[in-house]
Amino acid sequence: MDESELRSPVFKRLSRRGLIGLDAGAALLYLLVMLTLPAGGSGSMLMAAVLIPAAGLPLALRRVWPVPVFAVTLAASTGMLAVGLPWDSYAAAAYALYPVALTRRRRRWIPTSLIGVASGLFILGGAMVGPAGRHAEMAGRLLLGLAVLGASWTLGRVVRERRAQAARSARRLADQAVSDERLRIARELHDVVAHSMSLIAVKAGVAVHVAEARPEEALDALRVIEATSRSSLAEMRHLLGVLRTGAADAEFTPSPGLADLTGLADRAAMAGVHVDLDVDTGDLPDGVALSAYRIVQEAITNVVKHAAPARCRVRVKADGARMRIDVTDDGPGVRVLPGGDGHGLIGMRERVMMYGGDFTAGPRPEGGFAVSAAFPYES
Repeated sequence: MDESELRSPVFKRLSRRGLIGLDAGAALLYLLVMLTLPAGGSGSMLMAAVLIPAAGLPLALRRVWPVPVFAVTLAASTGMLAVGLPWDSYAAAAYALYPVALTRRRRRWIPTSLIGVASGLFILGGAMVGPAGRHAEMAGRLLLGLAVLGASWTLGRVVRERRAQAARSARRLADQAVSDERLRIARELHDVVAHSMSLIAVKAGVAVHVAEARPEEALDALRVIEATSRSSLAEMRHLLGVLRTGAADAEFTPSPGLADLTGLADRAAMAGVHVDLDVDTGDLPDGVALSAYRIVQEAITNVVKHAAPARCRVRVKADGARMRIDVTDDGPGVRVLPGGDGHGLIGMRERVMMYGGDFTAGPRPEGGFAVSAAFPYES
């Protein structure tokens, strides 16, 4: 895991050099405190001049070489305890141990939880035990120092796990956002391409069948194919432009809305599907208008692909809080293409589910097929 992911939010704005500077300040503060304490026991000025700097100065590099710095400070603190110098209760070693616990990979054989519990008990016991003999006091100080080290280790591991969990959650959210964006792009591309290609396929089939007997009708079909292709290419350029820049550039046409349903009905009529429009919505947010347009577009595309020639009724109503879309036709109720069902119904359902709405699609008892969608929105 990257070190920056394990860094405290308080220090994330600091560079690595700045953090090392903070550690250098802590090392100097440690030296000032320890050198002002009176020496006791058999300790000498020479030993103090060697061991105290050995315990404090390496702390400035604890982020650069965590393990070597911890080893040096631990040895120096132990030497201070042994020769009777002012002792820091392994404070310097604990300060050096924290980045080791924070950055090293977890070892299953290290019982971090047990170390934490034992450290807490030792620290509590040391605070409650009264004066004792010299040897008992030495052993008690050593156990207390080890408890301080254990507490530092446990704190480092706990912080590491919490930050690692936060980093994993952030990555999951990022991956989910990428997946959602891919799904949105796939849905938009499907909606743009499916309608136009279905119309082109229908008119191309007409042109092939009547090319010799009725060349004028074949020519009309080719004109429809040309116009539909140009319209589809323009809409795809708009979509790709939005994906590249994150917002529609001035050179691209606006996203389609319910005002464009008339053109959609005219193109469907070229493929033999007569569409009756009944639209009563008023002003809608752009996203809601685009979703409604795409749902109607895909429903009409299904009629063109599966039921042409047929009549289709489109009813779109909105009251400022809820959108209702109903698309019915009088063609065959089956909606299965050779080679698969396609993704049209799935895409419509996903659009409705984005708003927490309801979607149904299926054959009507009196014949034909019906698509119904209803979802709330904020105006």
